[in-house]
Amino acid sequence: MIQILIVDDHALIRSGLSHLIEAAGDMVVVAEAANGAQALELLGSREFDVLLLDINMPGLTGMELIERLHAVQPALPILILSMHDEGQIVRRALAAGAAGYISKSSDMLMLVEAIRKLAAGGRFIDPALVDAAVFDSGLHEPQPHEVLTKRELLVLRMIATGQPITSIALQLHLSAKTVSTHKMRLMKKLHINNNADLVLFAFRHQLMDNIPPATPVARSSSASK
Repeated sequence: MIQILIVDDHALIRSGLSHLIEAAGDMVVVAEAANGAQALELLGSREFDVLLLDINMPGLTGMELIERLHAVQPALPILILSMHDEGQIVRRALAAGAAGYISKSSDMLMLVEAIRKLAAGGRFIDPALVDAAVFDSGLHEPQPHEVLTKRELLVLRMIATGQPITSIALQLHLSAKTVSTHKMRLMKKLHINNNADLVLFAFRHQLMDNIPPATPVARSSSASK
């Protein structure tokens, strides 16, 4: 019997998937999680045969969630069930550690087939997404919420306004080294190589509103003399 963990923030979807999956006869949903944190906790306490995951949820989400889950149980096949059908997102999910990807518009027979294939050690991509995953030239930029953590997104927005690393570190109560690490990671995730492209990305995705005001760095008494 294939033992499955479902991770989706909608209770009705989890319930519906459970009934449909268990009707197949050779698989059972043994646990459910409403977010990434719950999923990580479950993976730390027991093993599953397949993890069925929606990557668009509140909190920890996107490619980082796949990477975190994959790191806890590297041998556990992760099947993405998502409304996103862009080729770049499919490729990034597979690169992050997912073993399969199907659209939420797929029929139940395809979902069952995908679960069985992953449980047997294989990989699966929704046939309707293959062309996009293979031939999409990458014109679709990744959405910030899909690939960045909340902290990385905030650092991106603050950097895009021209705030220096030291000022950002002061406002977020972090070290300058930690902020620099966040910057390095977010630029890698977004395939951005310089500050100019980072600012352009922020403007394109309308990330410039409600940026925390820069906090002036206090000058020492000796420096003011």
